[in-house]
Amino acid sequence: MSRTRIITWTLAALLALVQIGLWFGKGSVPHAWSLKSQLREQQGANETARQRNQRIAAEVGDLKEGLEMIEEKARSELGMVRPDEVFVQIAGRR
Repeated sequence: MSRTRIITWTLAALLALVQIGLWFGKGSVPHAWSLKSQLREQQGANETARQRNQRIAAEVGDLKEGLEMIEEKARSELGMVRPDEVFVQIAGRR
């Protein structure tokens, strides 16, 4: 075998090893695609949690600052009325 053929086959074998590592190794292309997909999903979950936290923070701020939110919650969730009010419930027709 000539020296040129040995070098050619050696380079081809090295190229094959690099390709195997690229497609099947720990840092492979499919693994990177999987990680990118997981990252997108996590970013979506983080954004949802961030929005929920902002709503809760706004509600906490309202509760700390004024009685309007407390009164609204007492009326809607507990059915409370003021002492000078009369609660009237109208039944629907059947």
